[in-house]
Amino acid sequence: MPDGTQPGRQAGRGDIADVIDRFLGYVTVEKGLAHATRLAYGADLAKYHEFLQSRGIGSLDAVGRGDVEDFVASLAGEAPHSVARRLSAVRELYRFAISEGLVQADPTLGVRPPKAASDLPDVLTIDEVERLLQAACPDAAYREGAEQAAGQPTDPVALRDRALLEFMYATGCRVSEAVGLDLTDMDLEERLARVTGKGSKQRLVPMGSYAVTAMERYLESARPVLQARARSKGQEFQAVFLNKRGARISRQSVWEVVRTCAQRAGINKPIHPHTLRHSCATHLLQGGADVRTVQEMLGHASVTTTQIYTHVTPQTLIETYVMSHPRAR
Repeated sequence: MPDGTQPGRQAGRGDIADVIDRFLGYVTVEKGLAHATRLAYGADLAKYHEFLQSRGIGSLDAVGRGDVEDFVASLAGEAPHSVARRLSAVRELYRFAISEGLVQADPTLGVRPPKAASDLPDVLTIDEVERLLQAACPDAAYREGAEQAAGQPTDPVALRDRALLEFMYATGCRVSEAVGLDLTDMDLEERLARVTGKGSKQRLVPMGSYAVTAMERYLESARPVLQARARSKGQEFQAVFLNKRGARISRQSVWEVVRTCAQRAGINKPIHPHTLRHSCATHLLQGGADVRTVQEMLGHASVTTTQIYTHVTPQTLIETYVMSHPRAR
């Protein structure tokens, strides 16, 4: 018996490592989940497996509700949403194991994740968005004849960065959706793009005139320059957004673009690619868009997720109070 093993805990069916492997194969082949989702499941379940091993538990049917509760407690240093995600992965594992007849009971029933903090997402003001976009590539680069007047072409990377940020703010897409965008997904005449979100679900998102202009400028003048630098002539040529070497841009590179442009723009608040998604949703709702429409556009499975953007800003609260309260003025 291994050190630390508690008597009676090792016996039972459903070897944990074997069931996890079968589950990951199931979500990949049968459910067709995205590669990134499978990797997330794998990482979360590896954490759970490691915890059970520390208790000398080698089979899923030897796990009790107290073990699952202790696993959740062991994640106390992580963000609430991360703990909730890990617990969700464990729940899915047991649902699969029960459907396969590997375990008889689900010990996750009744186990609750920690309550998420009610902090509102970081959102840029409209002025900050404008400064961010200008920092990527100034408007002057789009004027007809601007290149000839300046005597040299605009940096293709700058045009790419402007198109990338304009697209992400216009559509509210996730960074993975922007990175995965292919040329065949774009219809600039109709001002629409097809993005592939979580669970490989596809949706159409509209683009405004600013985003379309930036995309046209990038696709006509900058992307061919970047594409010419590619070493391989394979499927990378289908990617909309290319890196400096002509390959599909990575998530890490998008993070760097956002961070660098924010520094140039003098934006001191925390900012990351998802901030553009938060800002798009918030500005749409503040402009009068319907919550259900924004839910569809952002690809949220539940309208509850979209409703976090319906918060009232302090400035809006003050303005409404001054306009509405009989003794405010």
